[in-house]
Amino acid sequence: MTPPPGPLLSVRAAVVLLLAGVVGLLAGVLAYLAGQPLPAALLVSGGAVGGSVLLFHTLIGR
Repeated sequence: MTPPPGPLLSVRAAVVLLLAGVVGLLAGVLAYLAGQPLPAALLVSGGAVGGSVLLFHTLIGR
């Protein structure tokens, strides 16, 4: 009998990605409400996700 596989993501990675997703969602919604067209708001959202992943990766301890 083989043991069950380990988790796909660590808790830390899941928290970092969840927080980055929330930041990206909020940035995209705010950009859209500020009058940006949808493609531009999506680009703002993607940039916010990328930057916040780096930020939360350095802030949240191992």
